Parts: sequence; C-alpha cells; structure tokens
Amino acid sequence: MKLALKELVRRPGRFVTATVILTLIAMLLMFLGGLLDGLIRTSTGAISAQDADAIVYSDTSQASFLRSRIEPSTRAQIDQLEAVDETGGLGVVLLGARVPGNGPRDLANVAVWGYELAPTGVPNPPADGEAWADEILKADNVAIGDELLVGPARTPITVVGWVKNTSYTGQSALWTNVDTWRGVLDANRPDAVLADGVFQALVVRGAGGTPQEVVTAIDTALAGQVLALTVPDAINEIPGVTEQQTTFNQILGVTVVIALVVIALFFALLTVERTALYGMLKAIGARSRTIFAGLVAQAVVVTLIAALIAGGLVIVLDLLIPPGSIPLYISAGRIVTSIVLLLLAAVIGCAFSLRRVLRVDPASALGSSQ
Repeated sequence: MKLALKELVRRPGRFVTATVILTLIAMLLMFLGGLLDGLIRTSTGAISAQDADAIVYSDTSQASFLRSRIEPSTRAQIDQLEAVDETGGLGVVLLGARVPGNGPRDLANVAVWGYELAPTGVPNPPADGEAWADEILKADNVAIGDELLVGPARTPITVVGWVKNTSYTGQSALWTNVDTWRGVLDANRPDAVLADGVFQALVVRGAGGTPQEVVTAIDTALAGQVLALTVPDAINEIPGVTEQQTTFNQILGVTVVIALVVIALFFALLTVERTALYGMLKAIGARSRTIFAGLVAQAVVVTLIAALIAGGLVIVLDLLIPPGSIPLYISAGRIVTSIVLLLLAAVIGCAFSLRRVLRVDPASALGSSQ
C-alpha cells in the first residue's frame, strides 16, 4: 500500500484524467442533490417550519389547505383532549403580488399565511396590513418597507422583516396575522371566504407525548371528522414532493453508477499496464490482497481529492448564484453524503480489478516483460 501511495505522489500525471472526470461527476452529483434539496425546501418550507406535533385538516380535504375547513366546534373538541397542549389556526391563499418599481405584469408569486402560533424562525404575528416576508422575495426586488399589492384586488401588505426557508409550493411566504389573511382571502378569493373562527387547518402542540401519539389521540376522538398528520407526513402529502424526490434520487443513483463505471474502467486499464510490475511484486513475496489494497487506496485518494475539489467548486457556485433565481441549496450534509457515495463507488469499482490481480502469474508476467 505504501508503494501505491508513493506512486500517487511521484507520478500524479497518471491519475489526472481520472481525477478530472471524477471531479465533474462529483460536481454533477452535488449540484443535482442541492437542486433536489432546494426544490423540496421551496415546496415544503412553510410546513416543515411549523413548531407543532400535528397538523389537522378536515376529513375530506386530502391534506389540502384550500379544501380544508376546521369549524370552531371541532377545534374545541381537539382542545379538550389530554394529549393536546394548545392549538393554533392556520390558513393560506396563493396569489400574485405587484412590487413597487417592477412592471405591471412582473408579479411575485406569494403565499399569504394567517397564523396564530409562530412557526420556527417566524416572529409573532405582525400588526394589521403587515407581513414577515420570506427572503426569496429579494430576488423580486422586494425590500423592507415596501408595500406589496396582493391579488387582483390589490390588497396592500407592507413587508416589515425577513424570514428564511418558509416557501410553499414554490411561492414565497408572507406571514400575516389572522385578520390580514382573512381580508386578503375575502377580497381576492370570494368563493373561498371563511366565517369568523373557521380556519383551513390547525397546528397542534402536544402535552408531552410523541407526535404520533398526538395524531392517534385526535384520530380516535374525532374519527371521520378530521385528518391529523405529523409534520413529516403533512410534507409528504404536498402535491409533487414525493414525485420530485423519487425522480431526482433515480438521477442521483445513475450518476453514482457512472462514477463507479469510470473508476472500474480506469483501474482495470491501470492493472493491465502493471501486469509485469505485479508479477515482480508477487515474485518477491507480495500477496494479491496487498496489491489489491494498494489499488483501493489509490482509488479512494483520487476520488476523495476529486470530491473535495468538487465540493469547493459547488459551494462557490452556490454563493455566486443570486438567491431566489434557482432553487439551489448546498448543505454540508449533502456534500458529505455525496462524498461517501463516491468513495463507496470507488471501492466497488476497484473490485472489478481484483480478479485480474489474482490471476497474475509471476513467471509469465516477468517473461512477457522481457
């Protein structure tokens, strides 16, 4: 193994081609993973931010806010349950917003939320006519203090501060108090007007049990009236989320397989070139497993170098891309996961060279080199 590592140091040119190709593959893997994470965050951020054990919809809503209606009487029943500590009303309306200074048709897509219990990272509800805005709106030239005209009725909402990672179905969030949300809903969606005290959904905080225990208690007490879901389950019910994850995971899997094939082909060719060298090593007592361990060590080092270079380049790319222009989110977890997958592919790829190493005969290999 020491001999293999010394070769990397003394003859790095032999491994440049593999390193460059693996760097490009690693960049693609990390970029696609970041794109998947970004798409999921922009679709589910408002739900994943909920500081709650459960989200409750009406039974026939199919976990859709727009189809759900929770009456005050239903909320009262949930409040009385021993497993429940407190509940908060929640509602949303999806609209376009006119931004000061932008063209009349250059609308920002917004999700106007009315809430009682503050999600993680969102302050308590602001005053009437005001909103905490998701920072993605900066890409639409929105600034603190701007008055957005929301919906066809051009309902005014003033941005008073920024929050992060709270988009919903790709639309930037505006977090308002309940009265402001109802005003926006009444003015722009008269077909969806709700009576006082009625919400589209409830966020529920438990009294000490697990989220699943809270969900079970609500389902048992109000069977046939409501649909209670944990926050992760509510996220999975958002249209398109599961499909996006499945599609991108398949693409990521193919990318890892490509990396495996590249490594396998490179080290298979390298093994053929070194047949005489391996024969000489075996003639002086080297074992096949020692030679193979050297191959694996070289593959791991080359792959690790390529992955680290790719990680740095992807981070720089993420910093250069303006926020909100594309849904890219590069995290340390995604980079580490990509590196681990590539290292695993390197080890598996080298395994294809094991048979050739085992078949090297010292006498014939030395004879062919003369």
